[in-house]
Amino acid sequence: MNDKNQDMISIVIPVHNAEPYITKTIRSILAQTVSNYEVLLVDDASTDGSLEKIRLIQDQRLKVLTTRSKHAVGAAAARNCGMEASEGRYLAFLDADDLWHPKKLEKTLAYMKEKDAAFVFTGYEFGDQDGRGTGKIVHVPEVLDYEHALSRTVIFTSTVLFDLTKIDKELVRMPQVKSEDTATWWKILRSGYLAYGLDENLTIYRRAGKSLSSNKLEAVRRIWNLYKLQEGMSFPKRLRCFAGWAVGAVYRRL
Repeated sequence: MNDKNQDMISIVIPVHNAEPYITKTIRSILAQTVSNYEVLLVDDASTDGSLEKIRLIQDQRLKVLTTRSKHAVGAAAARNCGMEASEGRYLAFLDADDLWHPKKLEKTLAYMKEKDAAFVFTGYEFGDQDGRGTGKIVHVPEVLDYEHALSRTVIFTSTVLFDLTKIDKELVRMPQVKSEDTATWWKILRSGYLAYGLDENLTIYRRAGKSLSSNKLEAVRRIWNLYKLQEGMSFPKRLRCFAGWAVGAVYRRL
C-alpha cells in the first residue's frame, strides 16, 4: 500500500439498472468534505442507461468495473468484485440509489480513529423516491456485539466503514444469501469484533416503491432464514431474537 493509499477510502457501489438515481448518488460522493477516495462502480448486467450516466461524470476517482456476467448476479457478488479491486485502507459501501450527506466520510473516519475501531456505522434517514429526507431517522447504539446485533438489525449497508488493516477482506466478503449484508455483519461480529455506532444522520436511504406490507413479509422470511440457516440457532433462541427484531423493525418502518 503506497502513501496515498494509506488513508484512502474505497467506496464500492453495485450498479444494476440504476439510471434514475446513479447521477445524484455519485454527486453526493463528489460533494464530500474529504477527497482521498476511489469510487468502484460495479455494473451488474445493467440493461438501461446506467453506464452512460456514469460516463458523463468526469472524475479520475471513478472506476467502472463489471461482474462479467450476462445476467445479474446480485449485490453481494458485485460488492465482492469491487472490494477485491479496492486499493484503499478503508472500505465503504454505498447503494446506487442512496445518498450521503457531505460530511459522511469525514465524520465516520474521525469516529473510527477516535474509537480505534475496525468497523463503524452511522444513523440514517428514510428518503422518498426523489431522495428527499422524510424526517424518519433511525438512531443507532454506541456499540453492538454479536448477541445484541442478532435482534437489532440497525446496521445499514450504506453507512458502514471498515479499516482493512484491522479486519481482513475475506471476513467482509458477502455470502450469496438474501439479506447478505446482515449475514455479513453477524459473521464479522461473531468472530469477535465490535461495531461502533455514530448516532448521526449521515445517509439517506431511498425507500423502494413496493408496498410496505410485501416488504415486511419478505423481511420476516429473510431474517428467520438467516437465524435458522446462517446462524444455526435453536428454535427457542430464534423466537427470542425474532421478537426483539420484530419490535425494532416495526418501529423503524412506521
